[in-house]
Amino acid sequence: MEALSPDSLVTIDAEAIRTLNLQALSAWIERPLHVLLDAGAVLELRYEWPREVDDPRELSECPEPRLWALRADAHYPWLPLLLDRSGGSLAQHVAMLVPHDFSPSEGIRFDPQALELWITHRLMLLNRLGSSSDVSGGQRGNLSLMAASLGFELDGGFWELLDQTP
Repeated sequence: MEALSPDSLVTIDAEAIRTLNLQALSAWIERPLHVLLDAGAVLELRYEWPREVDDPRELSECPEPRLWALRADAHYPWLPLLLDRSGGSLAQHVAMLVPHDFSPSEGIRFDPQALELWITHRLMLLNRLGSSSDVSGGQRGNLSLMAASLGFELDGGFWELLDQTP
């Protein structure tokens, strides 16, 4: 397997957040999509956003990092497939995009309807991208794992329905 970057950790500093600069992702984005997707969910994003010590908000509640994440997601809609699932990078990224509540005892609780809409849209988009690009074998297994890691179960007929549609 080709090495993706010297480090799977990408730091997004405050200046990049303020200016919506996506350059921190360049080492990843310059690679062919099939190479990125074949590597799996290994990318971790770390945001360096200054907050006051007494600021009770979670990072995903701060508008500036959310705007950066929205821009990154708009430019690279397949980014969630690269994000580490077990370490929380995927959940944090989705929290930047989808309405949710946060509880110190329960963690992130996504709005169920918002999460369903986001995941369904993302599955359709990435399934089409996978079938129309140089991505071998599509990405349905990876897409299903991404959805499951966010607590979303796919209906067994979901992919069949998409296959029936021209």
